[in-house]
Amino acid sequence: MDTNPIPTLDPQACERARLSRDARFDGLFFIAVSTTRIYCRPVCPASPSPKRENVTYYTTAAAAEAAGFRPCLRCRPELAPGNDAWQRGDHVVTRALKLIEGGLLQDHPVDELARRVGVGARQLRRLFVERLGAPPIDVHTTRRLLFAKQLLTETNMPVTDVALASGFSSLRRFNAAFAQANRIAPRELRRKPHAGNSDSLILRLNYRPPYDFASVLAFLRGRALPGIEVVDDESYLRVFGPAETPGWLRLSAWPGKENALRLQLHCPQPAQMLSVVTRIRRMFDLDAEPQAIASALQTTPHLRPLLRKRPGLRLPGSWDGFEVAVRAILGQQVSVAAARTLASRVVHRFGVPLPVPVAPGLECLFPTPEVLASADLSALGITGARIESIRGVARALLDGRVDFRVEQSLEEFVSRWVALPGIGEWTAQYMAMRGLSHPDAFPAADLILRRAASTDGDALSTKALTQLAEAWRPWRAYAVMHLWRSASEQAKPSVSARKGVAA
Repeated sequence: MDTNPIPTLDPQACERARLSRDARFDGLFFIAVSTTRIYCRPVCPASPSPKRENVTYYTTAAAAEAAGFRPCLRCRPELAPGNDAWQRGDHVVTRALKLIEGGLLQDHPVDELARRVGVGARQLRRLFVERLGAPPIDVHTTRRLLFAKQLLTETNMPVTDVALASGFSSLRRFNAAFAQANRIAPRELRRKPHAGNSDSLILRLNYRPPYDFASVLAFLRGRALPGIEVVDDESYLRVFGPAETPGWLRLSAWPGKENALRLQLHCPQPAQMLSVVTRIRRMFDLDAEPQAIASALQTTPHLRPLLRKRPGLRLPGSWDGFEVAVRAILGQQVSVAAARTLASRVVHRFGVPLPVPVAPGLECLFPTPEVLASADLSALGITGARIESIRGVARALLDGRVDFRVEQSLEEFVSRWVALPGIGEWTAQYMAMRGLSHPDAFPAADLILRRAASTDGDALSTKALTQLAEAWRPWRAYAVMHLWRSASEQAKPSVSARKGVAA
């Protein structure tokens, strides 16, 4: 098991980042000021900067709040991108953090969280305090309260709906928790209401620069599911369930030069909102740390020009694991366009139609595993072997033989999936890249990848590429994206039909 520790802070590096207000360090640590009892982001514009002797650095917002500091109203810590260093490896705290982000503590006690990661509740609390400066429940509560603060600041949502959206079933408990953390009542942030409408909300999703949003959109555009997603040069638009009360979202660049994306969100069920925002942040890789990724990949000379060309290239995730599993199977040995055509047929034949389209091009939901487990796909131009693979995956998800649990290791995920008929190492690794957003997933058998990584024009063997990629850990999936992007820009049309590009 990977026991990579949760990263620790270098006070001197933090001090330099604080004084320079370097956006590349936003969210990697927080600055608490003893004279004001406020904690800030490294990019806080407050001037003059506090004296060094009055400053304490914390790895998490939860640690700062546990120490008695309240979030700054100017730089707004709730906007800081997450620290994805906590999401790498298989350390107990890492796996527990993934589960907290997935909402486990919303409906379960800390004892269940501890059971899921294989330790006792007391040991888990000790590890959290030791590594993050706060116990699991405080990390969970801070996450909810910071999201509530963003909703109160940026939207006109009723306070009752804000409480539900941030995971509180009781308005009284929400008011008390918010006032304790912020030294201000929730309604106090509503003294200057923001303009808005009842149809959708606008939220700001920050990231650490640089960010190549255009490349993410280009990747998703070629793989968009007709009727469910609409992707153009400027934005990503999709519908999500349930069919009776569907929601929709549009993600685009934030106007101006801010390091943020603009999320327009229509979510009829407030209790879904935090999970939707969490999912879109993961799908668009908004918590990545470009500096750390580049440091690992640039050790290989062949990758250096690619990193210079696209320094903010990210790992495009997927909205749903089952969607990407079906797409991966349909994309085996065919072109991107052919895979999209097959996926479109599946969606239009077996998707869940909406009573009324929520927007042009958004008219249905992806078919469920229950439907595809027994669906007759024979008239859709899909080979018999792939039909059986799709049915087998659907049945395996329903009976629990495979899943997309966020806390599992890459090795565990791949080993369980390759046990299914029609799912090889390439497909399982690709699903880990897209469905789990695993930064180290690596489909080494991919022909395009083996060609793109070669320096002499001949494709590397799978073994040779695997050995070369050891230097890229734990960021091998980002190397894949750079190499695929480079190959797609140079390839002749016939090359796109090779294995690996379609999915």
